[in-house]
Amino acid sequence: MDLTFAEDRENNRFTALADSTEAGFVEYIRTHGDLIVFTHTEVAPEFEGQGVGSALAKHALNAARTEGLKVLITCPFLTEWISRHPEYDDITYRAKPSTVKD
Repeated sequence: MDLTFAEDRENNRFTALADSTEAGFVEYIRTHGDLIVFTHTEVAPEFEGQGVGSALAKHALNAARTEGLKVLITCPFLTEWISRHPEYDDITYRAKPSTVKD
């Protein structure tokens, strides 16, 4: 299946299209800094099990990398996906260690 991808900034999502049918999307929140939060991934039922979610994950993360953004993931699908793809560790947001002392 050939997919095309687009970013819909008005609705804060990356979409995957199979021909002209929306096969899935990844929703996000852009912060005012260099961080993007991926909140939700959804694949249309008729496209499940065909690699659409993985293709969307890769596209969204590569787009973030191209823009120099760090990513914070709250979406369960993307959390699992990125755990299997260490090549994206460099753009994964990590909180700075605490300097608080008891």
